[in-house]
Amino acid sequence: MEPNPELNSWQSQLRKGAIELAILAVLGRGEAYGLEILDRANKGGELVADGALYPLLTRLEKAGKLAARWEAGEGGNPRKYYRLTAEGGAMLGEMRLLWGGFRAMMDGLV
Repeated sequence: MEPNPELNSWQSQLRKGAIELAILAVLGRGEAYGLEILDRANKGGELVADGALYPLLTRLEKAGKLAARWEAGEGGNPRKYYRLTAEGGAMLGEMRLLWGGFRAMMDGLV
């Protein structure tokens, strides 16, 4: 069966809308560096592309939702660790509520 370009586009838009919530939810469980965040977010399937992750982390950090620090990693390579700020934690809580309502609405329709 050939891939349907319309469905691929629709699926891409769904992912784009959910990525920010997914990243905040991952960091809601604790501090992590980029590849850890990517692995955790993609644990159930391909949700976040690595090319999309770092620009999103940078945007969330500039917006005050995340804080970051550098630490030497394995082999001395520095890693940037991210964590939620209080503002980021509050946003995650609000997004979870909105997601729950949206999901319930869609479950009722679908």
